[in-house]
Amino acid sequence: MSLSVVPDPSELSLPCQKISSAMNSHVNGEHKHHFITSYNGDVDKKKNLAQHQCNGDHHEKDKLASIETAYTTILKELGENPERDGLLKTPIRAAKAMQYFTKGYQETIHDILNNAIFDENHDEIVIVKDIDVFSLCEHHLVPFFGKVHIGYLPNKKVVGLSKLARIVEIFSRRLQVQERLTKQIALAINEALQPMGVAVVMEASHMCMVMRGVQKMNSRTVTSTMHGIFREDPKTREEFLALIKQ
Repeated sequence: MSLSVVPDPSELSLPCQKISSAMNSHVNGEHKHHFITSYNGDVDKKKNLAQHQCNGDHHEKDKLASIETAYTTILKELGENPERDGLLKTPIRAAKAMQYFTKGYQETIHDILNNAIFDENHDEIVIVKDIDVFSLCEHHLVPFFGKVHIGYLPNKKVVGLSKLARIVEIFSRRLQVQERLTKQIALAINEALQPMGVAVVMEASHMCMVMRGVQKMNSRTVTSTMHGIFREDPKTREEFLALIKQ
């Protein structure tokens, strides 16, 4: 009979070296109640998995610390005092915020679309419009934000509607330019669903034009990308554009 290794819940939060030590001491017969085990290699598998998780956690902490140090340097070079009360925790707050703003680098389409694509004999346009989008311009690291409108013509498959907004979130939470972001959203939907066509329109305000440079408060940038029937058939394209304006 083969029994799997089950760690004591109290040891799940131990530091890496203690997890490793606990597993080794059990194999050596020192622990009598922390693990149920066999000698079929399960101990090594669980140990390696725990060690890998710990290594990943340490790597993330190291990255956060590096970003925090960079923000401290920026404040000093701007002539500020990072030690004063109002700025004391600003570097770590800014570091955590930047990691959140760019969390899309750690996510993939396959992660969010798992079990959310359904067989459905629907042959009319599906549109989700006015999806809020926030991103960072890769040129100046300042925000741009606005709305995204997505339409696709199914080819016997549909996706959960909320997943379209999640796709927008994945690609917008990266350093971006609006033109590329618009195209990436469309290509991701096209790859996942293989529809008859995909259309994406985005309109956004860019703080790099509002807060600096030409400082045009009311300017908005509109980008679009069309694939499949939306590019090939003017009537289908016009229907989509008319519906998102309603």
